[in-house]
Amino acid sequence: MTDNLLSIILLTPLAGLLALLFIPSANKQALRLTANIAGFLGFLVSLPLVFGFDRFAEGYQFVENFEWIPFLGARYHLGLDGISLLLVMLTTLMGFLAILSSWNAITDRTKSYYAMLLLLQTGMIGVFLALDFFLFYVFWEIVLVPMYFLIGVWGGPRKLYAAIKFFLYTLTGSVLMLIAILVLYFQYHQEFGVYTFGIQELLRISLPVATQHWVFWLLFVAFAIKVPMFPFHTWLPDAHTEAPTAGSVILAAVLLKMGTYGFVRFSLPLLPDASNTATIVQVVVALSLVGILYGAFVSLVQQDWKKLVAYSSVSHLGFCTLGIFALNPNGIAGSIIQQVNHGISTGMLFLIVGVIYERRHTREIAEYGGLAHVMPKFATVFAFAMLSSAGLPMLNGFVGEFTILQGAFERNPLWAALGVIGIVLGAAYLLWLYQRTMLGKVTNRKNLGLADLSWREMAIFAPLIVWALWIGIYPKPYFEVLEQPVARIVERVRPGVYPPVPPARNVEAATR
Repeated sequence: MTDNLLSIILLTPLAGLLALLFIPSANKQALRLTANIAGFLGFLVSLPLVFGFDRFAEGYQFVENFEWIPFLGARYHLGLDGISLLLVMLTTLMGFLAILSSWNAITDRTKSYYAMLLLLQTGMIGVFLALDFFLFYVFWEIVLVPMYFLIGVWGGPRKLYAAIKFFLYTLTGSVLMLIAILVLYFQYHQEFGVYTFGIQELLRISLPVATQHWVFWLLFVAFAIKVPMFPFHTWLPDAHTEAPTAGSVILAAVLLKMGTYGFVRFSLPLLPDASNTATIVQVVVALSLVGILYGAFVSLVQQDWKKLVAYSSVSHLGFCTLGIFALNPNGIAGSIIQQVNHGISTGMLFLIVGVIYERRHTREIAEYGGLAHVMPKFATVFAFAMLSSAGLPMLNGFVGEFTILQGAFERNPLWAALGVIGIVLGAAYLLWLYQRTMLGKVTNRKNLGLADLSWREMAIFAPLIVWALWIGIYPKPYFEVLEQPVARIVERVRPGVYPPVPPARNVEAATR
């Protein structure tokens, strides 16, 4: 297997972007084909990660480490563990499907649109692969630019307001993150006499607990805005509602996971004493539970189909941060799996909204009713996505939510009890949405002639349905790839609380 596989995965979307530059803007068919080929190749070149990843190995795999900016101590350092493996595969698949979903939706400034999607793809992959904090920050900032333009140029009536709000919120978090990175950078130099942004090297720092606390809060604001956690969530419904379908899909499925990934990759391992402080845990868990319940209650009263799905993200991602700050193996592993699940389920829901919006150009729930009679394939896929998001057993959402609640119950039964209320409310607003739009008589004559899902649209949903079933029926491989990295995080934050996890290879050998 090639030694530069991660660079190939990282740069394939960028190569597609460069190819677009040589195609005349008037040749929209060629632009669509080129962008879709680039998206598909981006997914294709990532598949060797699945087959070549050793789930029994400790540490990072497929590592690439080269000098980049020597006088700063910044390196081009990429690597992959079980956590980033799942998120990279989610990114490459959802990126391809988002591009494919745009075939008929975008007719204006087509070249720029696809260029922004491919640049966004490069930035997101880089975030999940970077093992150098400076490199991570560069990719983190790259993501901001194309998403701003996707919302601001190809969005809805209030697109400029939504784009500026998204930009300002995220930029504020980025500035605070940069301050935290520089504190760690200079602290390492003070202790060891060398400047470095290497994540593995920064783990050696001995920060005073008081310093850890305020560095934690700097990173917390940056990551909480991106998730987004309550009360930093207010940019999300506007961004989702105004963004084009592909932008909403990428935003929900991948971009929000950059925040939860930041907690797992940086906040917990680099600041273990602060992360395990009772006050910090209680504050973050309280905000997570408020987000779960608040997002669910607000979803119940939405009249806009897309805004309902947007607020459901606030609720569902509250489970992810709850699992992380349970600070035990079940909570963290469940959180990471639920991040993937949310990407699959909510990605499907936004694609569904996009399909119906292309046909009717309205997202008002009251405009629909009885669509199952007119669009039976659409109604079937919608039912699957809805049940997946609601956490029906044998589907992906159940696995993640159950594991998170198990981890939450181990720390505090009250956390799990409040989380269960959020699940019940989630089922309520999703089932009610389905009843109002799909069941009963066709209440609006404008819906009578709507075309059902095309073969291209079915092809978009098919891999997500298969993936959701796989996780729901056989989640064992996912827990196996997460076992070692999650155990390292938990041991770092709560040393000695859980017995060390031996490599799975030894466990298998012992049971033969």
